[in-house]
Amino acid sequence: MELYELNLDEYLKHLEILVNTDSGSKDPEGIKKVAVYLGDLYIQMGWSVKVHQFDDEAGPCLEIRNTNEENIDLLLIGHMDTVFPKGTAKERPFDIKGDKVYGPGVVDMKSGLLSMYYVLKSLKLNQLERVPSICIALNSDEEISSMFSYKWIEGLARKSKASIVLEPARKNGALVKERKGVLKYSIDFTGVAAHAGVEPEKGVSAITELGYWILELNKLNDYDAGTTVNVGVVSGGSAPNVVAEKANAVVDIRFKFEEELQKVERLLKVLSENPKLKGMKVSVTKLGFRPPLNPSEESKKLYKLVEEVGKELEINIKWVSTGGGSDANFTSFVGVPTVDTLGPIGAGAHGIDEYLEISSIEPRLNLLRGVIIKILNIKDS
Repeated sequence: MELYELNLDEYLKHLEILVNTDSGSKDPEGIKKVAVYLGDLYIQMGWSVKVHQFDDEAGPCLEIRNTNEENIDLLLIGHMDTVFPKGTAKERPFDIKGDKVYGPGVVDMKSGLLSMYYVLKSLKLNQLERVPSICIALNSDEEISSMFSYKWIEGLARKSKASIVLEPARKNGALVKERKGVLKYSIDFTGVAAHAGVEPEKGVSAITELGYWILELNKLNDYDAGTTVNVGVVSGGSAPNVVAEKANAVVDIRFKFEEELQKVERLLKVLSENPKLKGMKVSVTKLGFRPPLNPSEESKKLYKLVEEVGKELEINIKWVSTGGGSDANFTSFVGVPTVDTLGPIGAGAHGIDEYLEISSIEPRLNLLRGVIIKILNIKDS
């Protein structure tokens, strides 16, 4: 297979601009800047760019296409948002140290967004006898469970023959083959306030009810089955001498199998309909959901294709499972053959030490390029 020679300096200049632009999930203006920058690159290639705004809280999403065909031969997915608050890029901007580039979102996943662009630009698809229909979906809320964009992604996936998600490869170069499902809830407890010293018997403590829920939810943890329940954030009460009227818990649930999810949902229903304390009111709000990524037989064929390309490029393809979710969970869930983590190698995502391995950019770009060529069954360009 003919190798694509990357202009690394140009790539890194583009990447520096993207990394130094704050684009946290709650920063729609920052995401808009990233969207405009990326959209312009594709417009210069002659591709169409459609902007979607699914919620005022979120930034824009981009639907980028090279044809007007309704059906899609290949769907490529990436996210423009990061987990970092506004101002992070100024505090610790794009920085090259040896073979590593540091900066917020550098590997999760602004480098993946850029690699996608360079590969598609290199293929010169318009020169082919039959131009394949490619759609790029770039969302702005992946880091908050794609809560506003997941239906759009699933809709595009249903029209697609195959899907690639450009999340980063792992530190050791491995690709992710399985991901747990993710479910997040906010639970509000409303009791009755009372003076804790004078007439505590008239109070109904929201914090006491919350404590009972924590103990019950923790019983669902089953590490052998891959199920974890974490009551990660709690709040409540107003003063030490007041029986707490209000309390809240935010719960993160990870699961591999549908039956495990059903256990969780059954318990939440029982607990909310039958509070431990008389007079307690409970409200359960779903904050986000991702189905598990359990590869289908068709997805496994894609994995073998990736391995074949890796062998040609002398890249040893390894696979791992993870508890973290991505938009590949959605595409796989609706039955589309999907391969994830075809972005460059890096580590430290969501932290101050997040980095991209510079020496991985070109090899992983060629891996992505080779996989796309085989999926679309086109001659090397």
